[in-house]
Amino acid sequence: MPGLSEERLAPVNGVEIAYQEVGDPDGEPLLLVMGLGTQMLAWDEEFCELLAGRGFRVVRFDNRDIGHSTMIEAAGVPKRVDLFLGRRASAPYLLSDMAADTIGLMDHLGIDSAHVVGASMGGMIGQTLAIEHPGRVRSLVSIMSTTGSRRVGAPTLKAFGVMLAKAPHDRDGFVERVLKTFRIVGSPAYPTDEARLREMAGKMYDRSHNPRGVLRQMHAISASGDRTAALRKLRLPAAVIHGTSDPLVRPSGGRATARAIPGARLRIVEGMGHDLPRELWPVFTGEIADTASLAGFQAPAKQPA
Repeated sequence: MPGLSEERLAPVNGVEIAYQEVGDPDGEPLLLVMGLGTQMLAWDEEFCELLAGRGFRVVRFDNRDIGHSTMIEAAGVPKRVDLFLGRRASAPYLLSDMAADTIGLMDHLGIDSAHVVGASMGGMIGQTLAIEHPGRVRSLVSIMSTTGSRRVGAPTLKAFGVMLAKAPHDRDGFVERVLKTFRIVGSPAYPTDEARLREMAGKMYDRSHNPRGVLRQMHAISASGDRTAALRKLRLPAAVIHGTSDPLVRPSGGRATARAIPGARLRIVEGMGHDLPRELWPVFTGEIADTASLAGFQAPAKQPA
C-alpha cells in the first residue's frame, strides 16, 4: 500500500489547513484530529497505515495555529487571566471554529461525512463536530479527552505546570522540553521510546515552532465551555478511550464523556497516560473499526496470500 500522500494545503474557513492522506480514495473517510499544540505528525505514519489497511481513507491534518496550517498571529498572545478564566470575548477563536475548519477540509476533499477520531483537544473538536454538524459525523472516538466541564478531568499540578512552563525557542531546548513533558504525562506501563520521541520532536521543531499558537489553542479550550448537555443529545456510534494513569486529563474526564453520550462505549486502559503508545495501537485501531462498524462500515475482505 502506498504511504502518506504529499502534504497539501486546503483553503477553508478563512485559513489554510495542511493535510495528508493514506488509503483507498474510495475507502471509508476517517479524520484524525490531534491535540493541543501537537502537529499531525503525532499520528504516526505507521498508525495511519494500519487504519488504511482496515479499509479507511485516512486524513491527518494540522489544526490552525500549529504545524504548516495558518498561524493566527494578528490575535497576539492571550493574557493568562483570560486564559485561566475562559473569557470568551477575548478568545481569537473557539473549538467551534476549529470544528468548522475540519468541515471545510471535508468539503475541500469532497467528503460528505466521516468517522472522526480525536485525541485530547482533538477529542473536544470531534465532540464539537458531532454536536454542531451531526450529519457530517458517522461515528466518534474520543481519546484521552473530556467534556469541557471544570468539575472533571482536571490535570495534576505537576502536569499543569509542565504545560504552562515557558517554552524554549532553540531546537535542543524544545526537544528536551518534549522529553520532559512525556516523562510526566506519558504512560507508566508503556515506557516512552526516547530515541524515537527525540527524532519526532526534532522533526516538529524543524517543520514549525510557534509557542504563541499553543497558548491561543489553550484559550480556545478554556473559552468554549461545558459540552455535557449538548453531548447528551448526540445520536451516533461513539467510543471513549482513556488511561488510568493520565495526569493531564484525568480519567474522570473520559468517564464523564462516556456518561454524557448516549450509548457510548467506555474503554479504560490500565497504565495508559496522556499519549498513544505503540503497544496500544491494536486497541485503538480495534475500537475505531468496531465503532465505525456500528455506523455501517465493513472492513474489506482479506486477499488470499
